[in-house]
Amino acid sequence: MRNMVLLANALEYMECHIGDEIRTEDIAAACYCSKSTLEKLFRFVNGISVHDYLVRRRMMKAARMLKEVPALSVLEIALCYGYSTNESFTRAFRNVWNCNPSEFRTGGRFSELYPRLLTPMMKGDDQMKGRKRVDISELYDLFVTRRDCWFVCCDTRSLTSINAISRKAGDLALLETMRRMCDAAGEEDVVFRIGGDEFVLLTDSKAREYAERIAQSLRSHEGECFEYEGMQIALGLRVGVTQFAGEKIKYDELFAELHKVLQEAR
Repeated sequence: MRNMVLLANALEYMECHIGDEIRTEDIAAACYCSKSTLEKLFRFVNGISVHDYLVRRRMMKAARMLKEVPALSVLEIALCYGYSTNESFTRAFRNVWNCNPSEFRTGGRFSELYPRLLTPMMKGDDQMKGRKRVDISELYDLFVTRRDCWFVCCDTRSLTSINAISRKAGDLALLETMRRMCDAAGEEDVVFRIGGDEFVLLTDSKAREYAERIAQSLRSHEGECFEYEGMQIALGLRVGVTQFAGEKIKYDELFAELHKVLQEAR
C-alpha cells in the first residue's frame, strides 16, 4: 500500500508541475523518497522511466495544444512545457510522435496516445505489476452524451516481441495502431488509449453495422508492416466491438467492460 501511495503522489506531482523544469530527483524529494527508490518502483510497475513518462505526457499535451490552439506558435507551446528553444522541443516531440510539431499541426487528428497513468487497483507488492490503467475520466461527459453508441476496441498483437527489438520500435507500433484507428474513424468518432497496448474508438453511431464496418476495415490491414531503422515489422490488431449495457455509466465498470471485449477479441 505504501508503494502505491508513493506512485500516486509521484504521478500527481508530475501533472501539477508538467510545465515546470523538474527532474526525477525533484519528484522523489516531493514524495519523501530517494531517486533510486522512485525510479526502480516506477519502472517496475509502469515499464518506463520517470523521465520518459514525463516527456511523453508533456508531448501529448503539446500535441493537443498544437491542434486546438492554432494561434500559438510552436515556440510558445514549447515554452509552456519547459523547452526554451524550437530545436530542443522539436527533438523531444519527434521522438514521441515521429514527426515535427509543424507536420503534426497540419496533419491528421489528435488522439490520446499518452494519457495519464493511474496506480494499479491491487494489494501487495508482488501483485503490483498488473494491467496498466490510464485516466479516461476527461471523456466521461462524452460517454454520457453517446450513451447508446458503439465502441471499437483494439489491442496491438505481439507488442512485447516488438519492444524486445527496441523501445522505439514499440512506440512506433503504438503510433501505427493509433494511425490505423484514426484512418478508419468517422469525422465525429474519438480514438483514445486505455492501457499499455489497448485503444478504443468511440463512434458517434448507435448502429452496430457502423462499428462492424470499422472493425472489418482494421482487420483488413492485418500483418501490414511499419518501418523501423530499415526493418519491416509486421503489425496485427485484435479487434472487437461493444455497446455499454449498464443502466448508468460508471467509469470503473466501463473501463472493465472495454478490457473484457479486448480479452475476447480476435
